[in-house]
Amino acid sequence: MTELLIGTGTLTAIALVFGLLLTLTNKIFEVPSNPKRDEIRAVLPGANCGACGFPGCDGLAEAIAAGKAPADACTVGGSEVANQVAAIIGAASVGEKERTVATVVCQGTLDRCKTKFQYQGIEDCIAATLVNDGNRACKYACLGMGTCERTCQFDAIHINKNIGLAVVDAEKCTACGACVQVCPKEVLELKPVSLPVRVLCRAADKGVLVSDNCRIGCIGCELCKKACKFGAIEMKNNLPVIDTEKCTGCMMCAEVCPTSAMWGDFDNRRIAQIDRTLCIGCTICKKVCQFEAISGELKRVHEVNEACTGCGQCVPKCPKKAITLPVRQHVRDANAKVGTSEGVLAIPNDSNSKDA
Repeated sequence: MTELLIGTGTLTAIALVFGLLLTLTNKIFEVPSNPKRDEIRAVLPGANCGACGFPGCDGLAEAIAAGKAPADACTVGGSEVANQVAAIIGAASVGEKERTVATVVCQGTLDRCKTKFQYQGIEDCIAATLVNDGNRACKYACLGMGTCERTCQFDAIHINKNIGLAVVDAEKCTACGACVQVCPKEVLELKPVSLPVRVLCRAADKGVLVSDNCRIGCIGCELCKKACKFGAIEMKNNLPVIDTEKCTGCMMCAEVCPTSAMWGDFDNRRIAQIDRTLCIGCTICKKVCQFEAISGELKRVHEVNEACTGCGQCVPKCPKKAITLPVRQHVRDANAKVGTSEGVLAIPNDSNSKDA
């Protein structure tokens, strides 16, 4: 009985000592209360993705409260969260930011890009690169083994097994960049969703090497550069680089690309439309048009033909604001330009019909 009491007393004493030590440790290392930090943390989404460059949402809240990070540092929260944070720290409201999403810079599907060998290892892109730099003939190609898919916390990227490529759901993507960081082939990039044209190939080899490996790779022919009338394209490492500041969205680069390595948002391509009731026939639009898509004599109503690329250069030049840029209802016809076609197709103001 005495031994039992001694043992119980010893354990109780040890518990008290450890309790006191824990209490003392908690007091020493206690994080000081910071109402502003706590309020900021409450509005952050809690993804803890690290896209902001800080260790999770707690680290970001601490940094914002200390003035070491801007109100819009959280890419996942977007403008809504940024404005809430701005209100907490007394900063100006954040304007609507250009939304970006992860983009797969590769179109080398299984039927387009050759396979070097049948890979039998771990279903992981990083592991696969350790075996002869992957099983795709193009060393820049997506391996399609799901490392990005398993990394994404937002269910925004999946591997399409039928084509062997990663596919991004733009609606779910938060641009956290986690997939970009883990991709060993660097085929994922964060790009603005509004870009009218994109180069969807990273193969920096000579054209013949690219075409031997993939039917849709960029062969460095420079046709896109020659087709651009606004100096928005330069060739670097056998690949076109688009200057988004100069790009007008005419999509001529994508239109002339022989391999379709240059993607264009043709579903939303524009066309100039002249309001006949406002046009005074000043001919300014006709003179500024780079594509011979506007016809008309001085002091007579001008008309736009199907050669129009929707570049929009005529819009700000019109003194009467008579030109708008609605989405095209039919495919551009390069042969309709003035000087090569006898007839000119006028675009009426109430045109809503699509070609059959």
